[in-house]
Amino acid sequence: SLLVNAAGQPRKEKVKLPSSLQGRQPNSIPNKKIEDPVAGKVNTSSLATRQHLSGFHLIPPRVTLGVLKEGCTYAATVILKNVGVNFSRLVAAGLQVELEVEIFAMVIGGEDTGGLEEISHDIEILTETETLLLPVRANILC
Repeated sequence: SLLVNAAGQPRKEKVKLPSSLQGRQPNSIPNKKIEDPVAGKVNTSSLATRQHLSGFHLIPPRVTLGVLKEGCTYAATVILKNVGVNFSRLVAAGLQVELEVEIFAMVIGGEDTGGLEEISHDIEILTETETLLLPVRANILC
């Protein structure tokens, strides 16, 4: 329960709900222009919940490449999974596609950073109903 713990005592701290139970996915921006007016919907009693059952999940939700050697190319695989029940033009409901993220480690700028330079980018993945953000982080060894 959100109000009491397993021993029946009132909770001292608020329970943090996982992102899958919250109304909105983390690192996503809804596309209000397209999303609800014409989207195909399934309205059965088993799906009549408050939970938003459409959209995509990124597995893993972020890419951390660690320390990279300058001048080398590195790659990571991310799975884009359609966890919704609505149809999608790109990936059918329940199916997934693999995305390959490649990064060429290169330091831009001439200042001395002490041997490591941190890079951080958010890759935008546009779907029919939302824009997913995939954070990519790495440190380049100068």
